[in-house]
Amino acid sequence: MKTRFLFLAVLISSYCFSQSINDYKAVLIPLKFDFIKSDNQYRLATLSKFNLNKAGFQAFYANESLPKEYNDRCSLMYFDVVKEKSFLTTKLYITFKDCNGKIIFQSASGISKEKDFQLAYTEALNKAFISVYALEYKYNNTVVRNSDTNFSPTSPSPVYQEVSAPLSTSETVKANIGGDNLGTLYAQPTATGFQLIDSTPKVILKIFNSSRKDCFIAARGNIQGILIAKDNQWFFEYYQNDKLISEKVDVKF
Repeated sequence: MKTRFLFLAVLISSYCFSQSINDYKAVLIPLKFDFIKSDNQYRLATLSKFNLNKAGFQAFYANESLPKEYNDRCSLMYFDVVKEKSFLTTKLYITFKDCNGKIIFQSASGISKEKDFQLAYTEALNKAFISVYALEYKYNNTVVRNSDTNFSPTSPSPVYQEVSAPLSTSETVKANIGGDNLGTLYAQPTATGFQLIDSTPKVILKIFNSSRKDCFIAARGNIQGILIAKDNQWFFEYYQNDKLISEKVDVKF
């Protein structure tokens, strides 16, 4: 299971995000997230710092005085927890952004069915951290240069970039979920991306925005991967039994 999450994390970070988390010295954690009412409510900031430190990050609260070596704000990542709209469950995912508000990494969603808020948020956040642990963070001493330092953790959504990222692997298994059986899938906007439905209508894929408009984090049931555009076609890619599966999808946005 750990291996599968590691492959998924590598897949997402390789194709969807142009910067690596290993390029950054430390992480800043806000005391309050958008979906809670007060600082460190449900101890989410405390739980976040605990998990980040355990995963190998140097983590500081946003109101802490930082050591001089961290004075360059663009050498830091900015941590956030986002709550997704969900019926009868609690869903949280984690983002790391750079000093311009551009997403460096977005985790898979952590889901809890607990009714008590404290239990639900704790369980969902811990599950979201699974894909963060899988990245096996280690600072690589890169000096991050950035002229735009006007970012705050509440900056608007990231600027999209178009960068080609061709896939090359001998382990790829190709399939097609957009052919005669399922037909064309239609994209319906959501708060975090789109849901792709067939003509039934039935939700086939849920896709979530990344820092690139040609790459989405994607989920089909319990299968999580990415939806990526290559050669003017869309492919749903994920790992299964340690092999990369690439499924062609006909999407109408």
